Amino acid sequence: MSEKKVKKVAFLTAGGLAPCLSASIGYLIAEYTRTAPEIEMIGYINGYMGLLKGESVPVTPEVREKALVLTKHGGSPIGNSRVKLTNVKDCVKRGLVKEGEDPLKVAADQLVKDGVDVLHTIGGDDTNTTAADLAKYLAENGYALTVVGLPKTIDNDVYPIKQSLGAWTAAEKGAEFFLDVVKENSANPRSLIVHEVMGRNCGWLTYKTALYYRKMLRRVSFVPEFMLNRERQDVHAVYVPEARINFKSEAVRLRKIMDKWDSVNIFVSEGAGVADIIKEMKKRGEEVPCDAFGHPRLDKVNVGQYIGKKFGELLGAEKVQVFKSGYFARAAPACKKDQRFIEKCAAVAVQCALAGESGVVGPDENARAQIRACEFSRVKGGKPFNVRKGSFRKMLSEIGQPNPRKKRTSK
Repeated sequence: MSEKKVKKVAFLTAGGLAPCLSASIGYLIAEYTRTAPEIEMIGYINGYMGLLKGESVPVTPEVREKALVLTKHGGSPIGNSRVKLTNVKDCVKRGLVKEGEDPLKVAADQLVKDGVDVLHTIGGDDTNTTAADLAKYLAENGYALTVVGLPKTIDNDVYPIKQSLGAWTAAEKGAEFFLDVVKENSANPRSLIVHEVMGRNCGWLTYKTALYYRKMLRRVSFVPEFMLNRERQDVHAVYVPEARINFKSEAVRLRKIMDKWDSVNIFVSEGAGVADIIKEMKKRGEEVPCDAFGHPRLDKVNVGQYIGKKFGELLGAEKVQVFKSGYFARAAPACKKDQRFIEKCAAVAVQCALAGESGVVGPDENARAQIRACEFSRVKGGKPFNVRKGSFRKMLSEIGQPNPRKKRTSK
């Protein structure tokens, strides 16, 4: 890659949190300081919102010295927001642009005004498709600016990225979370515990969290002579968006577990069965609010509560508890495995930026997982989890759950 002259770089983080945002900013700053210390850097406050409003913070010499401290923190050191630059109506409503203004042009003009040569966007599919819209607008309107994204989504559901930054950490933290809350099964007889895991369209995080949890459980000592045994703490069902839930047959299977061990533990993706729940809500005349990207608000759909209520009745549970590990997991600092991965991706992102190569940097699943700048035209969300994956089927077999026979089809 032939390098171009870069004088100023900007960063922004957007969308929901993930255990990679702070680390990504830290490693990017450290890499620029190492390879091109003369380059000026700024961070837009609260993602695309800060870009539209022209609000930013400089990367001072003091920040450069402390860059690696950021890799030990969760959250974002410059703040996030959910803004879609092509959703003009929403941008106007929120006061980010004036009536009649094009948010893409406002963003482009602000980048020019700030003298930015490279914009690094760290976010999920919505963030990076918005970055793609911006990159396309810049190219079509003669703006000489490079946009380099990093894939942040704990759902791990972005095409063509094989592995998203922070997803391993989120699964690990979700497993740690459940290792404690599962003990709530000792608070009441016939206890049903539902662990709702983040994942709108993709069950990868639910699968991986359950897998990590069961590995952690194997390292725990028990006293089976009392009620403290592995069987009561184990995962008894895993439900993901890619497979339908057969409530009738599952109720029969899980009731036997409830009768034998006095408790049942279910792991479910927050997007599992959403279409069916929304249908029921609409039949009752309930409105389903959406976010700026047109996605149904999952906090309003509340899959965990729905699953808990339905199975609670079918299993004759005396107590039903729903726990959500999402915010605990997504705000965590990156684990060591993710930190090494993020550092590698940040180094490639800087190389691409200096060469004027736009795209989303990550392991390209169509190029033998080589870490490279995947073209924006190929980047999109909604990549499903493969329910035929061997380790997933093996786990279901171990817990006595039938393998999914029918995948949910997208509309």
